[in-house]
Amino acid sequence: MKKTLPLLLSLLAFLSCTKSYDVVIVGGGTGGSAAAIEASRDGASVLVVESTPWLGGMLTSAGVSAIDGNYRLRGGLFGEFTDSLAARYGGYEALKSGWVSNILFNPSVGKDIFRNMAEFSGVDVRFSTSLLKAEKKKAGWVLSLSDGSTVKGKILIDGTELGDVALSVGAHELGDRVSEQDLTYVAIIKEYDSPVVMEKPEGYDPDLYKSCCDNPLAENIDGMNPFGQTLWSPEMMLSYGRLPDGYMMINWPVCGNDYFAEYLEMTPAEREEVVRKAKLRTLGFIYFLNTELGYRNLGIADDVYPTEDGLPFFPYWREARRFAGHDTMRVEAAKNPYDYDLYTRAVAVGDYPVDHHHVQNPRREELSHLWFGKIPSFSVPLGVVVPVGVEDFLIADKAVSVSWEMNGGTRLQPVVMGLGQAAGALAAISVKSGRHPSEVPASEVQKVLLDRGCYLLPFLDLAPGDEGFRELQEKGIKGEVKGTGRSVGWANETWVNTPEE
Repeated sequence: MKKTLPLLLSLLAFLSCTKSYDVVIVGGGTGGSAAAIEASRDGASVLVVESTPWLGGMLTSAGVSAIDGNYRLRGGLFGEFTDSLAARYGGYEALKSGWVSNILFNPSVGKDIFRNMAEFSGVDVRFSTSLLKAEKKKAGWVLSLSDGSTVKGKILIDGTELGDVALSVGAHELGDRVSEQDLTYVAIIKEYDSPVVMEKPEGYDPDLYKSCCDNPLAENIDGMNPFGQTLWSPEMMLSYGRLPDGYMMINWPVCGNDYFAEYLEMTPAEREEVVRKAKLRTLGFIYFLNTELGYRNLGIADDVYPTEDGLPFFPYWREARRFAGHDTMRVEAAKNPYDYDLYTRAVAVGDYPVDHHHVQNPRREELSHLWFGKIPSFSVPLGVVVPVGVEDFLIADKAVSVSWEMNGGTRLQPVVMGLGQAAGALAAISVKSGRHPSEVPASEVQKVLLDRGCYLLPFLDLAPGDEGFRELQEKGIKGEVKGTGRSVGWANETWVNTPEE
């Protein structure tokens, strides 16, 4: 008895410090943050485990603070986020500061908005904390965390950038990947009052960047570089990602800082080396701007990221592992939605093209048809966030069940945020009703999302708040009314009543 008493006391102490939640989300990225906010607003207790000090993922922690698409489809949490940005900067027109997007912002401002939304919604967050192990038990999930604690959750959501949690718990990976998209280590730079003296980055090669814009060093073939990309003027290149506060987002795909690596199957150490090299590619590009092109006063902003080098916490990973779900979204369904029944389970929308980055890939010619694939605006069904084979587990970022090609349209921030919100709503319904997520019909989640002013289908006829918006969306998912889609450059459209040209 004397020997067993200390063991019992230790066990009781361990159990008493194991906190339980309805929903635990690993990864406070764009989708994970949205899932957390929605689930908490719907009455679930929620914990987010985030490895960086920020929420928001690619929109904030990776520096991709220029939103791709959905400017006319601002609903749900995405609409709340953009409304907050507009309020911070003085209106939506103020967000059109660069020509790559209609909504640009400083990542640190986005970070504050995400954190405020999470706090006011009652979400618990453990920053700078990672998942070590996740085990499925009869009563739910038991998670071991890097801070030495153990937490329990009834529903586990993968909100990571690359789908690493889904892989670790045995979800079935889709096997249709052809290649990874180029990644980018984004940088936020600014113009200083005096020249910035930069140290030459390791392995610096000016030939990598000489055709980034129209300049005396560029290989100019009738206004194009050797990769077939437009040689914009230096001024246009720098204004591409200009932020409302005058800072510049450097995410330049024209001989800039895109970087190719087949990183998904790598070990953590190998992936770390890829990140190091991608950083050097970006530092080399900034050095080229500063020295070769003569922008002496440009340098990495010293007041955005609390990192030693001033760069974001991680790169913009365009490609994640993707896992088989109860629905799988493909390009064919985006082009011809009424040939499939996926629209009846729609929970998120997008209006961007199928945008693949493969210019740095040695197989670029083989993949060139994917660089700007034309599709109409589209909706994504609930089943993509519900993996097959693992109960009480959802995915809320880029690792959802879409084809490799369709990932070029669904990886973008508004779609990821919409799918994250849907995953959060589904998790809360599941907990409250005592059902597995796979047992919850899409109609129940759609009702919650419509209550939140979300678009289910990308009909441009009516916006959230307009009289008849909800009725139109409800008729749309029932097939009682149908939209006609069309590809219109960077912002595609779907109308029930197509306006005259």
